[in-house]
Amino acid sequence: MYAIVWEFRVREGAENQFIAGYGPDGDWARFFRQSAGYVRTELARSTSDLEIFFTFDFWQSDLEFEIFRELHGAAYDELDKKFAELTRKERRIGAFSVDAAEM
Repeated sequence: MYAIVWEFRVREGAENQFIAGYGPDGDWARFFRQSAGYVRTELARSTSDLEIFFTFDFWQSDLEFEIFRELHGAAYDELDKKFAELTRKERRIGAFSVDAAEM
């Protein structure tokens, strides 16, 4: 399995909108579900700084994600712009290989 991890600093007052968009049943997860290679999304919030969130997008493989991006690149960018105003900072932490047996 393959996981992409993002860090976000969410604007004060926008937390509920952010959670609705980036959570496991949010806009991004529904968008990704167009791909059979998408597994799930998890959302975590820092306990020491409540403005910081992390998303974990799980895919069957990096190839599945790359194919999805190729097929849906314009829609991906559009959705990203839609939610840009909710955050003060967005940073891709990285992509990781995940042993599915450990999950």
